[in-house]
Amino acid sequence: MAIYTHGHHESVLRSHNVRDIGNSAAYLRPHLHDGVRLLDVGAGPGSITVDFASVVAHVTATEIDEAALSLSRELAAERGLTNLDFSVEDVHELSFPDGSFDVVHAHQVLQHVADPVQALREMRRVAVPGGVVAARDADYAGFLSFPVLPELDRWLDLYRRAARANGGEPDAGRRLLSWARAAGFTDVEATASTWCYATPEQREWWGGMWADRIRESALARQLLDSKMATAGDLDEISAAWRRWAADGDGWYLVPHGEIIARA
Repeated sequence: MAIYTHGHHESVLRSHNVRDIGNSAAYLRPHLHDGVRLLDVGAGPGSITVDFASVVAHVTATEIDEAALSLSRELAAERGLTNLDFSVEDVHELSFPDGSFDVVHAHQVLQHVADPVQALREMRRVAVPGGVVAARDADYAGFLSFPVLPELDRWLDLYRRAARANGGEPDAGRRLLSWARAAGFTDVEATASTWCYATPEQREWWGGMWADRIRESALARQLLDSKMATAGDLDEISAAWRRWAADGDGWYLVPHGEIIARA
């Protein structure tokens, strides 16, 4: 299992907690209905997971350890949802029997695992024949911003180096189709979608979130411990994120690859 680069600091969860079907799984929405049994691999804080639970029959949420899984468990309890269960799992070797789920979903997961092809094989195994395996991942090499700030280019380079040092692939979005084919899928629909931050409110949220993450999250600790960057470097990057957020012309694009693969 690769190391999860972001960790679960508040600054990370601030980003993850706003995700839902509409902004993070719209490509999957036509396949969701009240008869579906869904497996959500790498549920994180559970914001997408509980949204799934509002439209399908049952959701099983997984995470790599109980501490991570407790985030989605607590959110489900807070919402009063009862059509969920929870399981600590390694996506490379899921514990579920063959053909257990109608839809198997992973959002921003395959970029972090040690062997995404094996992960997709397992996701395929636990899907019913004809079921859907869905994945969406960012592609960091495709991130675009204006104005161009050298410190943000430095941030992007550091993130990609750190993710690869942890055994992940930060440019996963463009690879999803090839990974699915290598995993044995022959019926795969590959699409793309983006997050774009361009209003004052969006810039304040996105820039402020990354200004904090680069100084306080697991990524920051890794960069310092590995000597990829100094505390001064991270302070400069953090300040640049806030300058970008304050710029009236600021614009940021985050591209994602997506696949719908039939088991």
